[in-house]
Amino acid sequence: MNIQTKYFGDVTIAEAEIIKFPNGLPGFPDQKSFTLINIPDNPTFLVLQSITEASIAFIVMPPLELYQDYEIKIDDTTLELLEIESERDVSILGIMTLKEKFSDSTINLQAPIIINHTKRLAKQYITNNKSYSTQTPITPVQERGV
Repeated sequence: MNIQTKYFGDVTIAEAEIIKFPNGLPGFPDQKSFTLINIPDNPTFLVLQSITEASIAFIVMPPLELYQDYEIKIDDTTLELLEIESERDVSILGIMTLKEKFSDSTINLQAPIIINHTKRLAKQYITNNKSYSTQTPITPVQERGV
């Protein structure tokens, strides 16, 4: 199937590449079907693209690439909703907020995207962990010169 994308124009995806968000995304409750698109020459970042609305796309990345100690506990309701049976089926992605000066960009660790790749189900999961922020710097404080 062909879809229009925010960053890449017309793209062909397979039906098997569609990820369903049963409850939509916060702020986008009607957007329930997305796909992940690789960014050329960038193995870290992906685009989470709505398949029905080209303007709705998010730059995402695995939080563990930046914060190796990042850990969340997924509640039973979410485990059931996403039909998660094994930790191996799950990927976690953080939504990025890109800034003009890239080192000022942030990642949302408080509300990651949880994806069950086996069942192609996902949810933006709001954690109760107050030590995580929606605007966590992508570089440690000492690297930013703060």
